[in-house]
Amino acid sequence: MSFVYGIRPEQAQDHPEVRRVHALAFGNPERVPGLVDALRDAPGAIEPISLVATRHDQVVGHVMLSACRLDAQPQLVDVVSLSPLGVHPDHQLHGVGTQLIKAALKAADDRGVPLVFLEGSPTYYGTRGFQRASSCGFRSPSLRIPDLGFQVAKLSSYEPWMTGTFVYSEAFWANDCVGLRDPERFARIATQV
Repeated sequence: MSFVYGIRPEQAQDHPEVRRVHALAFGNPERVPGLVDALRDAPGAIEPISLVATRHDQVVGHVMLSACRLDAQPQLVDVVSLSPLGVHPDHQLHGVGTQLIKAALKAADDRGVPLVFLEGSPTYYGTRGFQRASSCGFRSPSLRIPDLGFQVAKLSSYEPWMTGTFVYSEAFWANDCVGLRDPERFARIATQV
């Protein structure tokens, strides 16, 4: 069954529903919702892009792009991380995540962001505009990120000299949201090709 979803910028009154979506989607009431709260308030060269998917005026999905850096040889480059992406379990497998990713990449491109990084399944994100970052000259910020799971989308303002090490903002480190700590999960993501 296919549903119609609306995608729009997150508003302050959406915050409790966004927390709930991430708590249910990730099975943890604090880690990812805490990351979202921290990213909303984190200083950065690029204003966060926070979008929600709605159905019947209820928030059923959320994606956030937040400021990070690329430590390129000639100079630092302001880039973003697509994290988190969460969809309420009752609405998964209906294309909500795909719609959110598409809208997020367009919003980043419209702002002149050259690169969007993420950690995730190469099978899922590889069909949605992302590719293996190490194959494009980028280095991961953590050894706990599987090489296949470290991915990048190059947008229209990307230039070939923009290579180097991706650097997460402090909010990701403070909330322990960099890389995988579960070896079994690491193996599952690393083998999804």
